[in-house]
Amino acid sequence: MKPIAKIAQKKETTPAPSAWEKKLQGLILDWYGKHAREFIWREYADSHNHFIPQPYLVLLSEVMLQQTQTSRIQEKLPEFYRTFPSIERLSEATNAEIIKAWEGLGYNSRALRLRDCAKAVVERFSGIIPSDYEELLSLPGIGPYTASALVAFAFHKDIAVVDVNIRRVYSRICSVLETTADTMPEADCTAFAERIYPKGKASAWHQAIMDIGALFCTARAPKCPLCPLQSVCASSHQLREAVRIKKQEPTFEGKPNRIWRGRIVQILRGLEASEWYSGEQLYNQLFSASLFSTTAREQWLLEILTTLEREAIVEINTDNRQRASKTKKQDRARVHSGEYASQGASSLNSPAQNTAQESLQKETSVYSLFLRLAS
Repeated sequence: MKPIAKIAQKKETTPAPSAWEKKLQGLILDWYGKHAREFIWREYADSHNHFIPQPYLVLLSEVMLQQTQTSRIQEKLPEFYRTFPSIERLSEATNAEIIKAWEGLGYNSRALRLRDCAKAVVERFSGIIPSDYEELLSLPGIGPYTASALVAFAFHKDIAVVDVNIRRVYSRICSVLETTADTMPEADCTAFAERIYPKGKASAWHQAIMDIGALFCTARAPKCPLCPLQSVCASSHQLREAVRIKKQEPTFEGKPNRIWRGRIVQILRGLEASEWYSGEQLYNQLFSASLFSTTAREQWLLEILTTLEREAIVEINTDNRQRASKTKKQDRARVHSGEYASQGASSLNSPAQNTAQESLQKETSVYSLFLRLAS
């Protein structure tokens, strides 16, 4: 058995960067110093000023960027920030308020999780976003990538940041890959990520990798002849574009359900807070080209609306405006409390909840419903 002192010493020893790693670090930081993209959520330096964003802006940007293009975030984040200029204001937002402000950013469940995260920051951390990785992970809607990104970009602490784009760049420069879909093993990528970033420069380093991934080392058609890393990249100039298998997703009448959901929410966004929209109006709006209704359409629409209500995105009432079952109240309370996530909540229903929803769908006609964004 090895002496404990030697084991501890081994753990504290960090291998010195190799000549190749030093060259890679130099190329990336030199390029970033000259060509870094400027965003309001990112620090930057120029001949006039040095801007360091507040952690709240970084949080907003990281949640928005998860599934939305950067160009759209550049346009929408300032508008969202004017509506919710502080984490305290965001924490007070109703579902309807935040879903309206989230227009154009996709996946409304992300907006609700962001608001729930703001609530937790206000209640547990007095409105100050924590800088500790584990404390960030404890917040609703914050996963390993977002937590590490906040630590690096908002607080300038040393930490490895890895998302799908950074992993793609690391995989290509470290390994001889054949197609654009290939990546290095996750464990190898994690080890490289923790070793390669220059200590004290985690923010600039990871922002630089993201820029290179967005501008040159793209997912489908990498621009190797223009890439500043081509001289040190193991896969440079030799990647074949992979034939990508399109993911299957639920559809109805040839359109993905997520598109239908988006159209429904968009229609309801136009209502005032006190207004309701009838199920008949919604049906006719969605299927305006049709001269007749079908049972299949009615049943499908009722299922979609039930799911949106369960996710606390839409509020549903019957024509007498008095339906408010205990099951629905309890279900919505669980959504608000974070007992189960907005996305995929349907898979977490209890048998009793499923039975109640099936009963609702059997007894209720789409035409008897009134709708609005959840309050």
